Amino acid sequence: MNLLPKSSKEFGSVDYWEKFFQQRGKKAFEWYGNYLELCGVLHKYIKPREKVLVIGCGNSELSEQLYDVGYQDIVNIDISEVVIKQMKERNAGRRPQMSFLKMDMTQMEFPDASFQVVLDKGTLDAVLTDEDEKTLQQVDRMLAEVGRVLQVGGRYLCISLAQAHVLKKAVGHFSREGWMVRVHQVANSQDQVLEAEPRFSLPVFAFIMTKFRPVPGSALQIFELCAQEQGKPVRLESAERLAEAVRERQQYAWLCSQLYRKAGLGSVSLDLCNGDTGEPRYTLHVVDSPAVKPSRDSHFAIFIIPQGRETEWLFGMEEGRKQLAASAGFRRLVTVALHRGQQYESMDSIQAELSARVMELAPAGMPAQQQVPFLSVGGDIGVRTVQHQDCSPLSGDYVIEDVQGDDKRYFRRLIFLSNRNVVQSEARLLQDASHRAQKKRKKDRKKQQPADNPEDLPAAPGQSIDKSYLCCEHHKAMIAGLALLRNPERLLETPLALLVVGLGGGSLPLFVHDHFPKSCIDAVEIDPCMLEVATRWFGFSQSDRMKVHIADGLDYVTSLAGEEAWPHYDVIMFDVDSKDPTLGMSCPPPAFVDQPFLQKVKSILTPEGIFILNLVCRDMGLKDSVLAGLKAVFPLLYVRRIEGEVNEILFCQLHPERKLATPELLETAQALEQTLRKPGKGWDDSYVLSDMLKTVQLV
Repeated sequence: MNLLPKSSKEFGSVDYWEKFFQQRGKKAFEWYGNYLELCGVLHKYIKPREKVLVIGCGNSELSEQLYDVGYQDIVNIDISEVVIKQMKERNAGRRPQMSFLKMDMTQMEFPDASFQVVLDKGTLDAVLTDEDEKTLQQVDRMLAEVGRVLQVGGRYLCISLAQAHVLKKAVGHFSREGWMVRVHQVANSQDQVLEAEPRFSLPVFAFIMTKFRPVPGSALQIFELCAQEQGKPVRLESAERLAEAVRERQQYAWLCSQLYRKAGLGSVSLDLCNGDTGEPRYTLHVVDSPAVKPSRDSHFAIFIIPQGRETEWLFGMEEGRKQLAASAGFRRLVTVALHRGQQYESMDSIQAELSARVMELAPAGMPAQQQVPFLSVGGDIGVRTVQHQDCSPLSGDYVIEDVQGDDKRYFRRLIFLSNRNVVQSEARLLQDASHRAQKKRKKDRKKQQPADNPEDLPAAPGQSIDKSYLCCEHHKAMIAGLALLRNPERLLETPLALLVVGLGGGSLPLFVHDHFPKSCIDAVEIDPCMLEVATRWFGFSQSDRMKVHIADGLDYVTSLAGEEAWPHYDVIMFDVDSKDPTLGMSCPPPAFVDQPFLQKVKSILTPEGIFILNLVCRDMGLKDSVLAGLKAVFPLLYVRRIEGEVNEILFCQLHPERKLATPELLETAQALEQTLRKPGKGWDDSYVLSDMLKTVQLV
């Protein structure tokens, strides 16, 4: 039997509702949930002794069930004579104090201030079907009547899907009247989350409009959002921000419904925010593995990424997460990254906090009451200590943090908060510094706040760095590129002039300085804050062989290219990021690979020298153009791709006749490495130069 109207406008028609209830008979019709689904929010905002008016009651059992649990002063009205007759007959003997009246809610017959609560379950939604002038006038009369019959301090409690036009009308009307406006999301029960056919893709909300006594001349407006039945309301600054917050929750609910109905939606990610501050607390990625064989225990799992490890390829890249999901053996895996600046007590507390929310992302077909495993690396939440946080006028907000790696060693990182999942610079801490960091972590576990007081910082933080160790794979590859110079085995005794554009934490020029005693290095950094960061936090220091120039790399190279008597560089390295996130190339900025500028780079490079460039480009067309431009200026061009990363290291030289085959490349790298591994050089045994050049390809 089809009970739906031909047009949504019929929802406001008396004839439609008379016909609807005649056809449906005495079977209850529940808009937006039954009593058990709504009782949490109803009991929160309605006291048992209050006088309640239910508008558009229909044949819902809601009033009856409220009456049965102690709310006995209830008056119900509806425009349909058929349904009022049905409800009177159904309740005459069992609920004698509850009344049912045929009445138009836009012209109610009650005296002013007759009720303490007006309850509306879906009626406003049914009437406000569009924004035509006639419809809006009818709704204005309805809401004006609601305001008239409520006492000061009384509440209009409206259960709604909070569609944009409905929310705008309700919030706008009552906020202009000086009422307090609260929107409360009705929490789903676990059974609703996993039911075979969820009724609505949109979540259900309760509008709680509280009538205040008019204050002449007052422009005070109060907007609040309560995300869960037991949650603390969050005060919002405007009606627009309230609408935006509701829309975010609707989008989340729609996403959950899509994830429930079908797998393989592609890359799906979302942030779960702190209910008190609105700041992101968890970032979730949903990964489906259709190839996993279905079984009772293979439906769904949650993987908690230890703090500080969210930037690793396995956790930070889509392909890595797919590999993780496949190896875990679950049809759907949700990875959870923990945000810096948030406090986490333990794995158990995280599990308790996330259990209800992540179940909304469960796939269809999962058995009811199925226990969902929470997985992690090593069974703990990892260690992250924010040592310093500041803002650079050029680079924006950044943090210095110490994190524990999978080998229990500690690493110091520079992170720009505009790109939270990219490690800008990284250095390994010496073991004694790692122990101090671990001790400090235990001491500060409860407060977990940034250590901005100098007394709280490790003594002489720059001295805690293991300068012999290169953390970044692209830095290792750039150093390996020195093997392409003539007679690399003699580099320790040969003067070597280098230009490094892009300082960051300073680990790249510092490594060259410490391992090549005849080297002279000019480092160029546009942001003076980065020199301070490198010096204070990453053990960087200038010397008579290493100078830092605070300048734009473009201007610096251009000025040198114009000097006739300039002593040319043997090595030029570009490791400079772009500040424009809209570009398909994040390193270097496009101006650094323009052909006119590359000609200037060429002019300050010795004939036997090498230009080494860190390229991070996701736009394949743009990358091809960059490679073609480089090859036009530097005929001999090698590329070394960094496994698991977007980085590609380009080695550019001027003389194609010096082209080396892979065996020759490895031989020169091994010769350089044997020299560097001599006793007293502080060479890290895990760093094998020849490995860095095994996959080098000619362009």
